[in-house]
Amino acid sequence: MYENSFPKKRFQITLEFLEKHLEKNSSILDLGVENPFSKIMSDAGYKVVNTSGEDLDDELTAISSFTGDAVTAFEIFEHLVAPYNALKAIKTKKLFISVPMKLWFASAYRNKNDVRDQHYHEFESWQLDYVLEKAGWEVIDSIKFTNPVKKFGIRPFLRRFTPRYYLVYCEKR
Repeated sequence: MYENSFPKKRFQITLEFLEKHLEKNSSILDLGVENPFSKIMSDAGYKVVNTSGEDLDDELTAISSFTGDAVTAFEIFEHLVAPYNALKAIKTKKLFISVPMKLWFASAYRNKNDVRDQHYHEFESWQLDYVLEKAGWEVIDSIKFTNPVKKFGIRPFLRRFTPRYYLVYCEKR
């Protein structure tokens, strides 16, 4: 998945944010299949299990049956048609989410060869906050950060100072 573009900055910021709000040794359900960041969380001392690649718009059993300490959804909800349903199904008291932010100068990501590798949503921060609140979550902390790329051009220049990711820590109300 990250053969030529390992997101070192995003992973570092995400891990520091997680460690700020969640004790080591906590059990985490990480939405999505096992991935490099799942391993990073495990190596950092968390007990991580992943979902199995099921369509989380339609199949919520893994989410609704998890009774651990927290759920993480890093770069997942932009792929769902209805993230509200997954948010409502979560039983834990703590939730960590990151999503790509909508950029005025770039279209939403789409891989025409893989229906599951496209962004149905790219969020403005208020949109994610709204769906979280509607689903019974309170945003406790959040950060936005950039994703500079090593290319030349107007869009790569804009990515140097335009926030690309929105990361939130929420608690169930």
